[in-house]
Amino acid sequence: MNPPNTGAIPLHSVESDEWPRPRRLRIVLWTALVVLLLAAQTLLVVLAFHYRSSRTQESVEANAAAASGELAQLLAKDLQAMLGMPGVGASPTAWRTRAEQLLVARPELLRFERRDAALKIVDAVDTRARAPLFAQVARDGVQVDTDLACAASQRRGGPTYSQSFFVPQSDGMGLEVMDLCIAEREGDHVVGFLIASYALSGLLDQLSVQALAPGHDLSFIEADGTRLAHGRMHVGAGVYHASRMIDLPGTAMQLRVDSAATPPSLVPDLVTGLVIGLSLTLFGVVVLLARDVRKRARAEGALADALAFRKAMEDSVVTGLRARDLQGRTTYVNPAFCAMVGFGPDELVDHNPPPYWPPEQLAEYQQRQDARLASAPGAHSREAFETTFVRKSGERFPAMVFEAPLLDSAARHTGWMSAVLDLSAQRRVEEVSRQQQDRLQATARLATAGEMASLLSHELNQPLSAIAAYATGTLNMMDAQARGEPPEPELWPLLHEAARRIAEQAERAGRVIKSVHDFVRRREHAREAVSADLLIDAVLPLVRLQARKSGTRIELELGAPAPRVVCDRAMVEQVLLNLTRNGIQAMQAVASGSEPVLTLRVQQTHPQWVRVSIEDRGPGVDDEVARQLFTPFFTTRSDGMGLGLSVCRTIVEQHGGALEFVNLRDANGVVCGAEFRFTLPAALTR
Repeated sequence: MNPPNTGAIPLHSVESDEWPRPRRLRIVLWTALVVLLLAAQTLLVVLAFHYRSSRTQESVEANAAAASGELAQLLAKDLQAMLGMPGVGASPTAWRTRAEQLLVARPELLRFERRDAALKIVDAVDTRARAPLFAQVARDGVQVDTDLACAASQRRGGPTYSQSFFVPQSDGMGLEVMDLCIAEREGDHVVGFLIASYALSGLLDQLSVQALAPGHDLSFIEADGTRLAHGRMHVGAGVYHASRMIDLPGTAMQLRVDSAATPPSLVPDLVTGLVIGLSLTLFGVVVLLARDVRKRARAEGALADALAFRKAMEDSVVTGLRARDLQGRTTYVNPAFCAMVGFGPDELVDHNPPPYWPPEQLAEYQQRQDARLASAPGAHSREAFETTFVRKSGERFPAMVFEAPLLDSAARHTGWMSAVLDLSAQRRVEEVSRQQQDRLQATARLATAGEMASLLSHELNQPLSAIAAYATGTLNMMDAQARGEPPEPELWPLLHEAARRIAEQAERAGRVIKSVHDFVRRREHAREAVSADLLIDAVLPLVRLQARKSGTRIELELGAPAPRVVCDRAMVEQVLLNLTRNGIQAMQAVASGSEPVLTLRVQQTHPQWVRVSIEDRGPGVDDEVARQLFTPFFTTRSDGMGLGLSVCRTIVEQHGGALEFVNLRDANGVVCGAEFRFTLPAALTR
């Protein structure tokens, strides 16, 4: 019989298939903490192990340095002792006695040899502490390195060590030997050689006794690690070792020090590391977390401040800023650029071609942009150029664009950043300045014409008086005929002559008036290539008016042919007229002792420049006047306006030249005149 169903739910069905979220978080945190503890503990043990190993290695390095220093001192003492041996003139007995004494006192030395200038052995002494060095092999068979060392000693003029070489011995072994060769001289001539043979193992034995701490092993090795000689101690474990290069005249040796120490054990460090690690890690985790939170907060605040500052700076500058990517699309514009062209950011960003390009020049602008995009990565240099943009209203305006490569944080080229300046206001200022300059020049020309009014009245008085006289005579003859007087036989020829003279004088007066009219009314501002003599001829009629009144003689030195210049004729003629008039007026103030002469000279002083000089024989220019000579409205004449020289300098500088003056002096150094000269660009010869 089946039991009744009570509706109970099995216990396993109430357990959730997933852990609660807080529990999962605690597990993650504890797992992270355990991992950090293990990592910190492992690091402490490794650091302790590394510290002990480093201390042992440092001890080996110190012993290697001490051994190399002691070896250098040992070799220096041996050399000093050998330099004190009897020379070539001493008796063989004395030399042998001294050699035997050194072999006993210096166990590292095996043999002394005395050789003549041809390297032939004259005498030799071997140590008595062991069998002769060359008992098993002839000396001639192992002296190549010795001969090379002696040749080097003869060249260098000092002791020289040979490369080490192997010498077999009677016990079936052998020795690694090194020779020291000293050239003996009389005056400048080599008369013989002293050779000392070292046993490398003997040198190591001496070092082991004198300089090496217990538990260390010495050896000489080659560059590839091959051992040449070994000291008496054979305790090196090969774990900690250090090498020092011993540089000797003629050779070099590598000294190696091996320690008997073995790698440190981890057991003592492990227990200490566990205790310290558990304490420090917990504290360190808390400190690091707190510092990280503070650093992150400071970094986020600094970033927000930097972004706000950059945004405020970009919005406040009046220079337009524009960024473009490598495809030429606009990626950024600042408010100043949007106000400049009249388009909003949404109308400019990601648009190619941009809407501010002139429609009729789209092809030209696109070609320039394509050339920029196709340039090599190393050619992204800064560039400045002037162009024309179109505002949204259709107005065209000139702009100066300064463009530079745009680099990201990894210094990769990602586009171009441009700074754009609107030149409209500058162009308006330049136009106003040009108009003011034109008005100033016109005023100066009118002032010059006004100053010449007295000359014009004097010059016109003569032809007008002649015209009046001839007209009166003609009327008198015609009145006589009207009264019925008998006609004179030559009446008609006289009337014809009078009419011709009236016409000539009228033409003369017309030429004077025309020259003044041309000077005042000429307003063309086109520069052209013109011969210098034509410029002089244009102002000569007006110059001669004043010259005749003052009795001044005009001299011209124009060259044949005269140089050609590129200039504005009207403006340069004004300069010539002002300077010539100043020269004539300056000579009028000088006491009459010599004839006043005004010289106009034209010279081509450079392939690109022509110099025009106006030279007078006046009193020159005082130093006080010279300091403000070209200042506007400064004048030394009561009837002058002070604009002439200032306008002249402005005109010359507009042509790229320079206006200057110099006082002329005679042989005694006395001022006898002044020369004003200016330069104009020369016309290119074809």
